[in-house]
Amino acid sequence: MAKSLPYTHHTHAMFVDVSEKPTNPANNDMHATIELRIHQRLKTLLSFVEINFLMISSGINPVYAYNRRYQSSFLHTSTLQLRNCYCGIRVGFMKKHTSFKLVAASVQPVGDSKLGQFDNTLPSEEILELWRNADAVCFDVDSTVCIDEGIDELAEFCGAGKAVAEWTARAMGGSVPFEDALAARLSLFNPSLSQVQNFLVRRPPMLSSGIEELIGKLKANQIQVYLISGGFRQMINPVASILGIPHENIFANQLLFGNSGEFLGFDKNEPTSRSGGKATAVQQIRKARQYKSLVMVGDGATDLEARRPGGADLFICYAGIQLRESVAANADWLVFNFNDLINSLG
Repeated sequence: MAKSLPYTHHTHAMFVDVSEKPTNPANNDMHATIELRIHQRLKTLLSFVEINFLMISSGINPVYAYNRRYQSSFLHTSTLQLRNCYCGIRVGFMKKHTSFKLVAASVQPVGDSKLGQFDNTLPSEEILELWRNADAVCFDVDSTVCIDEGIDELAEFCGAGKAVAEWTARAMGGSVPFEDALAARLSLFNPSLSQVQNFLVRRPPMLSSGIEELIGKLKANQIQVYLISGGFRQMINPVASILGIPHENIFANQLLFGNSGEFLGFDKNEPTSRSGGKATAVQQIRKARQYKSLVMVGDGATDLEARRPGGADLFICYAGIQLRESVAANADWLVFNFNDLINSLG
């Protein structure tokens, strides 16, 4: 669970001198303890920045998520937030008007030898033409639009993170039917309505670097944007609001709760609740809107499935967060940075 501590130092410099312990500690033990913790976390921050430079030089792809417009009203307007999770460490500064977050991506180091096994990182003219002239683009959310797998984050918040993350890896790799994996993951922690609401307050969305600019450019080019996810509407609605995507352009699952807020399950009528569901959703969108061409962008096997007759014409695998080799190898275009897509739009 995220730990947030008030930090009233307002310098805009990235590096802060913490070689000495904070002076003038408060007169009571509680304030002294808080100062000590802030001091320790600042040291952790500086160490993390050094690690980040080492990551870049070693071929690891860090993600910088910035200009977060969605911010919890329950956090102090100037907050140093450190959060540990199974995929790494996240460090961020939140301020009233702007925010900057430095995030270590969960993608594994990608060396030249591994990149060499993919022959789809440079798109053909035909693929570029499809991308530039698409009527609509559908994005996966978890590990694509956002840096996390939402259900994993919710599970961690509820105390079942590791077990659920293992199931997620199987589901995204395509080795387990999606509906079975979804039911199994939820059964491990049965989130209540109050837990979901608290999660949304304490864990605002963490967007992938470049996604806001990419979606903004698509919309400026009169290309319609959709979010298609095996995650939950309750967690995706805030993401859509940040990106200016109408909620009617969301296709996702729905958590169900009883009158007392107890967990009842999920709506199995949603197409995205089962294997092949994203493909079904894309087909429904294309048929209803009469789109001539449509692109799917995502990282998982369920995203790849959307490329089929009557569905997506083009599948772009975004591996900036997670590299799933079997999915990447079968993509029409493999990208590790959204700037590739932004720049190709002209």
